Amino acid sequence: MPKDFARTSRIAEQIRRDLAELIRTEVKDPRVSLVTLTDVEVTADYAHAKVFFTTLASAEQLEEISAGLVRASGFLRRELGKRIKIHHLPALHFVHDPSVERGTRLSQLIDEAVHSGRGLEQGLEDSGEKPPDH
Repeated sequence: MPKDFARTSRIAEQIRRDLAELIRTEVKDPRVSLVTLTDVEVTADYAHAKVFFTTLASAEQLEEISAGLVRASGFLRRELGKRIKIHHLPALHFVHDPSVERGTRLSQLIDEAVHSGRGLEQGLEDSGEKPPDH
């Protein structure tokens, strides 16, 4: 069984790499130009592949981007079949991955907390009080 898992993960990674290249070089739809593929999960029977993507576009544009990916999925699957030689090529299901946006937001919150903490320490020093020891 571990051998089968390794093959599935290798195929998933190959699908991710090839799809990323196809989207970048072959898909002419401008809606999908700002897409980055983050992961691919392939079912054990290779019938379906969840393709996780992220984008730096606004949340309002996410629906259009998803529609563009769905529209291009037939073309992408056909081109993928020319590159990957497996018995059954999986159906592609595109899923938005919010992890990059979440990470960016958390980073902004941390920066704001650090900035406001420096302001608090400066205010205490100006008033003659000592900042608390950590």
